Amino acid sequence: MAVTQITSFSRSGLSDWLLQRVTAVVIAAYVVFMVGYLLANPELDYQQWTSLHGGFYMKVFNLLTILSAAIHAWIGLWAVLTDYVTVRLMGSKATALRLFFQLGMISIVIIYVLWAIEILWGA
Repeated sequence: MAVTQITSFSRSGLSDWLLQRVTAVVIAAYVVFMVGYLLANPELDYQQWTSLHGGFYMKVFNLLTILSAAIHAWIGLWAVLTDYVTVRLMGSKATALRLFFQLGMISIVIIYVLWAIEILWGA
């Protein structure tokens, strides 16, 4: 029995694989930058922190990282659910259970992304 890709983030395994790698690089670059910034500024105060995150390029970098984390999480969790929440392993209710968890995950991811956008670009 083939797993349909109705709830997949994208339409092919190759594009999912590539998106996972690209988003991982963006997240890693953000972590390296932030660790480097914190190490370079041991006496960091609130004004420096808000100045860093108030700049346009840092807002874009934050947004790219948030979107990367959302895409990365969605693809990873979709893969786990389609691998382990199957009829063979969980019985006849597996498809409904998998869809329930997928809808819950995508709802949470969308809420977090919208909330992060509001924090970054809002008043």
